[in-house]
Amino acid sequence: MDNISSTDESYDVGYGYQPSPSSIDDQSPTETTGLSTLSGNSFAYCRTNSETSAFSEHTDENSWSEAGSPLSSRSLKSPTRAVLSRLGMRQHKTIADDPDTVDLELELMKERFSKLLLGEDMSGGGKGVATAVTISNSITNLYASVFGQHQRLEPLHPDKKIMWKREMNCLLSVCDYIVEFVSTSQMLQDGTTIEALTSRPRSDIHINLPALRKLDTMLLEILDSFEATEFWYAEKGSISNNSTRAGSFRKIVQVQPQPQRKEEKWWLPVVCVPSDGITEKERKNLRHKRDCANQIHKAAMAINSSILAEMEIPESYMTSLPKSGKASVGDSMYRHMYSAEKFSPEQLLDSLNISSEHEALELADKVEASMYTWRRKSCLPQAKSSWIMVKDLVSDDRTDKNNVLAERAESLLYCLKQRYPELSQTTLDTSKIHFNRDVGKAILESYSRVLESLAFNVVAWIEDVLFVDKTMKNQEE
Repeated sequence: MDNISSTDESYDVGYGYQPSPSSIDDQSPTETTGLSTLSGNSFAYCRTNSETSAFSEHTDENSWSEAGSPLSSRSLKSPTRAVLSRLGMRQHKTIADDPDTVDLELELMKERFSKLLLGEDMSGGGKGVATAVTISNSITNLYASVFGQHQRLEPLHPDKKIMWKREMNCLLSVCDYIVEFVSTSQMLQDGTTIEALTSRPRSDIHINLPALRKLDTMLLEILDSFEATEFWYAEKGSISNNSTRAGSFRKIVQVQPQPQRKEEKWWLPVVCVPSDGITEKERKNLRHKRDCANQIHKAAMAINSSILAEMEIPESYMTSLPKSGKASVGDSMYRHMYSAEKFSPEQLLDSLNISSEHEALELADKVEASMYTWRRKSCLPQAKSSWIMVKDLVSDDRTDKNNVLAERAESLLYCLKQRYPELSQTTLDTSKIHFNRDVGKAILESYSRVLESLAFNVVAWIEDVLFVDKTMKNQEE
């Protein structure tokens, strides 16, 4: 039983991973999914949801209540009871009350903690991933388990909501122990003032985590508000000229028009509205919720971008950079970036005629690699003779040239990500997450990424309904 206590204590200090995306389908060290397509690369993080997690296996919710730990009667150490209590496990006065349930819950907890501590290395050979990556994977996979099959504007299933809140609280509890020490003045009873070190939550966690929790709550409230709606859904292929809504006498006069994105997301359910469209009140309500979800998406994206920017660039990425930024982006793009007096990233993107997300992601990788290549060159010391230094003062200095190109590449990359919000994470972002060892940053990055994904999906679902409503209304006219 001491082994169990030590395991739980280790978990309390650092486990977790649930879900890049996001709006989506990608992957993670266990299998994280991205905003666009499923893939098999372990560390191809995308801004969307993922596969299922061992930590997020479905359990009978009736066996989980808000009382306490079912292991209380076994005299476990208090840290263990605290962990199980946060998971909402039922407290039993005696083992004889329901020994089968106690054993089942105990085995479930042991399995989850073991997989966490093993770092996804089931061989036990010590080759598992770092704690930070494990937690990031757990959050991504939990997101996929809870929201992966939720593809409609309707309240989240109660069991799924309980699972999400319970396991996210457990994973985020790690942040309670990530602190920093600051010097404070304390006055003793005799009036003497001394300097002492006190702990407080680390600044980035103290600022961002409450904001992310609030965004999480707001998104769930938006989904809960779609309990009674004037629109409904039907599976692909089940729509006909005479199809009707279950429990409703409102008939669809003609085949429901569908948004163009349905051709890419063919597995999504089909939106249906009355033949005369939805009411103006419902339409106004949808627009308001769309705007709220869009603001949540922007906030989550901003937090995610700031956390990724703070992560260290892996040395492996820097060594893989091309020797020439010009060779990376191509001659034509290089000339446009270097020769234009007033560089316009929007105009450059328009001239490229990007036709798919794959092309956009490939361009983002090239531009980002070129940006860091130019930045690295601008920082390299140049051994120059006095005559060369004089000529550089008269002509364009090489360092200035590299700085200009790096700044323009950065603006182009920013514009590209704004234009394609579904864009999967770039090679650099994926590399940062893979090599990151900061548990706090791993939690903030993965949490913001999955909220960004959910918010993007909510916006897209609402726009689908508004598109179908507008098309039906135009047909009536």
